[in-house]
Amino acid sequence: MVGLIIAIVLVVVAVIVFASSIRVVRQATTVIVERLGKFSRILDTGVHFILPLFDRTLPAISMKERVADFKPQAVITKDNVTMHIDTVVYFQVTDAKLFTYGVERPINAIENLTATTLRNIVGELELDETLTSRDTVNTKMRTILDEATDPWGIKINRVELKDIIPPKDIQEAMEKQMRAERERRESILRAEGEKKSKILIAEGEKESIVLQAEAEKERTILAAEAEKARLIAEAEGNAKAIELVNKAAPNAAYVTLQGYEALKTLADGQATKIIVPSEIQNVAGLLASVKETITDPEKKSKK
Repeated sequence: MVGLIIAIVLVVVAVIVFASSIRVVRQATTVIVERLGKFSRILDTGVHFILPLFDRTLPAISMKERVADFKPQAVITKDNVTMHIDTVVYFQVTDAKLFTYGVERPINAIENLTATTLRNIVGELELDETLTSRDTVNTKMRTILDEATDPWGIKINRVELKDIIPPKDIQEAMEKQMRAERERRESILRAEGEKKSKILIAEGEKESIVLQAEAEKERTILAAEAEKARLIAEAEGNAKAIELVNKAAPNAAYVTLQGYEALKTLADGQATKIIVPSEIQNVAGLLASVKETITDPEKKSKK
């Protein structure tokens, strides 16, 4: 009976020892193994066996990228303006051994290193440069932190200035400056709009005047061409009539009759005196006397 109990105890002890010798490492984690207090090896993802009582495993170390959001740090710019800057650091453990034995409390070390580096960089910049040079500050901080954390087995991937909080009076001054700048831009845009409007109106009036002048010019040209055509046609008609008369060889009676018609036309005008050729003076004398008699009373009445 005693032997059976001893056997059961040995089996239980053996099971416990065997179970304690098995170590399962999860994905994206590593485990440090120490043998008799000294670093032995690193266990990667999978199942591993260790020596009970001799080997001891430390807490698993995550190899994934981590995000450390540090509280705002008070910094002073080159022009003696105190502000608070909130930083975010993205880092990853690349060497579990250095991360374990390189520095005490690595996260706290990164926070303090970030604060001191930020103060050094911002201390070389003025307020306006600090507000407008975030990318420059981020790049400088990432480079400095990455070099400083290499002995700790840590890789700094990114550093971001999450928030920059200047003093309240500086914020009010900046808001006033921004408001004045917006009003200035608005005035400039309004003036440019009015300028373009006046230019367009002037160009429209100019085009209108030019078009009117061109239309008047074309109208004058067309009228002159029409008058020219009329005169040419009339001259051609007169020439044709004279030619026909010359070809007909009119006698003296026909010429005398045409002279009467001409005198009739002259008598219908407003002239007070009529000059006629000597050939028909005798015949036209009577008509001229009648013309003078009619027009002289009218002239006297007008006077």
